[in-house]
Formats: sequence, C-alpha cells, structure tokens
Amino acid sequence: MPILFDAAWHRRALRGEVDAVNHLAEAMLQPLYTFCFYRVGGDTHCCEEVVQETLVRALREMERYDPSRCGDNIFPWLAGLARNEISRALKDRQRSVSLDAVKWHSDRDLLPLYESLETTPLDDELLRREETRDLVNATLSQIPPSYREALEAKYLRGLSVRDLASMWHSSEKAVESQLTRARKAFRHTFLTLARNLGADTY
Repeated sequence: MPILFDAAWHRRALRGEVDAVNHLAEAMLQPLYTFCFYRVGGDTHCCEEVVQETLVRALREMERYDPSRCGDNIFPWLAGLARNEISRALKDRQRSVSLDAVKWHSDRDLLPLYESLETTPLDDELLRREETRDLVNATLSQIPPSYREALEAKYLRGLSVRDLASMWHSSEKAVESQLTRARKAFRHTFLTLARNLGADTY
C-alpha cells in the first residue's frame, strides 16, 4: 500500500509540524533518490543535492500540493519538482544524462541471459549484478517519461493497478494498457543497449 499524504497531513505540514516534515523526508527520500540518480548521470553528489533541494522546495511550496487531486500520493508532485531541480543542476554543471554513466564490464555470458527477457523476466541473481542494475537504470533514462513513471510506480514503489488508476484519474484497463506498452518499450530498449554495449566487449 502506498504511503498516503492526505489532507490531515497536509494541514500539519503547512503549519511546519516536525512530525509531518519528518514523515515526508523519511518516506520520500529513497524514492526521490532512485528517481533522480540516473537522470543526473549517476552523479551521487549531484543526486543528493537535487533530492535535498526538491524536499526543501516542496516544504516551501507546500500550499500548491492538493491531496484531493493527487489521490493522497505526493510522489508525482515531488517528481515534477525534482525534474525542475534536475534541469537546473544539469545546466549549472553543463552535464547531460547519457550512456557514459553505465559501467559495463566485459562478460560473454550476460548477453544470452538478457536475450531471455523477450520471453521471461530476469531472475533475482541476474538482477543483483552491477551490470544489470546499470543497464536497467540506463534503460529507464532512455524510454519516454510516461512509460518510465508507470514502471517506477508499479515496480519500484509497489503501487497496484487500482492505485495507479485512482492517482491518474483513469480506468484500470487504461492503466494496464499503459503498463503493457511501457514493458514493451523497456524490453526493446534494454536489449538494444545490451547488444550494443555487449558488442563493444567482444
């Protein structure tokens, strides 16, 4: 179940109550870090700054958050703030998110295993490999934002189709369709990156 940031919490946050502020930081720190990391080229220091600035800005602009419109889920609103902070950080540092951030290690056994993604999900052991994690995050940085957000909401934050339908003011059928397209785009992009990078290691 998603952590809700409802109207009662919103009122406490607007008053600057410590428990409300701490709740925001504790619940959203890791999701924001995951969201920002590869969008800033895998720069840990830059990511930490962006996340910090996003949370500070959220508290400063808390009156703009409307729980009734967001389905009590604050992450999409925070993600919008984070995108602005990411753009500012990249412009200031004259950086861009690119595949240069991917740490690819030569391993002839990986590509055949990745090819199975067309028919079966990657197993847990393969997902724990550094190369796979880097490729997953690089893939998420390359696919359309709407697909990325759908996959992150479903698989990183654990929201159900019903949760997403409520949050997006859409039908469950439409959400399922969006997730299907997003998974297809992810598989295609992931395998394309793996093949291209893998070819460079042979």
